[in-house]
Amino acid sequence: MMLSSDTSRRSMLAHVLAGDRRVIARMLTCLDDGVPGSQEAAELLSAHAGRALVVGVTGVPGGGKSTLVNAMMGIWLARNLRVAVVAVDPSSPVSGGAVLGDRIRMSEYGAHPNCFIRSLSARGQLGGLSGTARAAVDCFDAAGFDRVIVETVGAGQSETAITSLADTRVVVCPPGLGDDVQAIKAGILEIADLLAVSKGDLPLAEETARDMREMLTLRRAVKNGAWTPRVMVVSGAQSKGVSELVAAIEEHAAAAGTGRRLAANASTAAQMSDSSDGPIPDAGPWLAHLSSLAQRDGLCATLGISVTEGGPGRAVVRMTVDARHMNFNGGCHGGAIFSLADSAFGLASNSHGALAMGIDAHVTFQVGIGVGENLVARATELMRSHRIGMYRVDVARVEADGEETPVSNFTGTVYIRQEPQAKRQTGSVTNGLANGAPVPDVYRTAKD
Repeated sequence: MMLSSDTSRRSMLAHVLAGDRRVIARMLTCLDDGVPGSQEAAELLSAHAGRALVVGVTGVPGGGKSTLVNAMMGIWLARNLRVAVVAVDPSSPVSGGAVLGDRIRMSEYGAHPNCFIRSLSARGQLGGLSGTARAAVDCFDAAGFDRVIVETVGAGQSETAITSLADTRVVVCPPGLGDDVQAIKAGILEIADLLAVSKGDLPLAEETARDMREMLTLRRAVKNGAWTPRVMVVSGAQSKGVSELVAAIEEHAAAAGTGRRLAANASTAAQMSDSSDGPIPDAGPWLAHLSSLAQRDGLCATLGISVTEGGPGRAVVRMTVDARHMNFNGGCHGGAIFSLADSAFGLASNSHGALAMGIDAHVTFQVGIGVGENLVARATELMRSHRIGMYRVDVARVEADGEETPVSNFTGTVYIRQEPQAKRQTGSVTNGLANGAPVPDVYRTAKD
């Protein structure tokens, strides 16, 4: 069964909903390979998802994530719960392949009838996840699994894509990694609902836990009733503290609920459309607002970058490649493609009116581009708090038949400076974009 027709998609969906392991495996492969109809299948799966508790496990490479996930699985399986694991492994920048070695440390439960472990290659995707991780989670959710654990690629301080996917985020911190200053740096530590100091049998484990607890006291006080992040010392190999960690995950889930990723999707859809028939009726003011920012940007003017769509937290920009964009080798300059993506990033992050300053960005390139080819960059808001925003930009080449070929992926993080509203209106510059145009009034009350 493939996914090219609506009949085949719905047939596979019925088998997935019934828990057919072979069809679940086939569906996951189709989603990961991006076969024709995979996007439509992902949407069907999403409509049946929302029950499972999704637990994100992230942290630095070699921190003990896989061993900890294996121990957590054992506890939930002993309770007769169905547990799925999405293990994202790094891909080779040369071959594009991946060893998929995380499963080696989870082999203890690989044959358990209530367990399903699926490895995915990151395939150059930044942020710690693969491009199909969300669809894989929805597939397991729709298939009736009670717990879905997502183990990210070994992540650095700014790789926080798990934020918008997991209901409960566990950041694994091995002992003795860096000096005390590392504990107070912004980024991956700030997204944690639970901080798990791994390899708890090592001498520095308690000292690292103490540093983490001190770090939490320096953060903004949480509101009454809000979840307070906890620091726990664990050892997956010795099952030390794992039961307590699982209990804390369950407690957080009871307080925060499940379906974080689905709520985020619904919020984005609500911003883009007030019905199933088309775009929001006030899309014109948003487009005018973002276009006014781009028109005052010197790089947009120089490179011929124009805004074609926009809204709260999103922007679409286009560029036709000509002599201005070429490098000495006769191809489109990577800096020109980066500038296109960065412009969409800056517009989307500044669309709300608050000053957003870029603090981190990563870009990958898939294909070369020549003169006369048309590029489009779409920026999407993945997460936005009162201080930090995360964005993804997909750059594609528009073919003659209207189809699109992926060209580049860009992820960026901004620091949001909350200024008085009057000052925001006077105009300031960030990410190369003038942030002086007023935000459409229809969203000002909600956002400000």
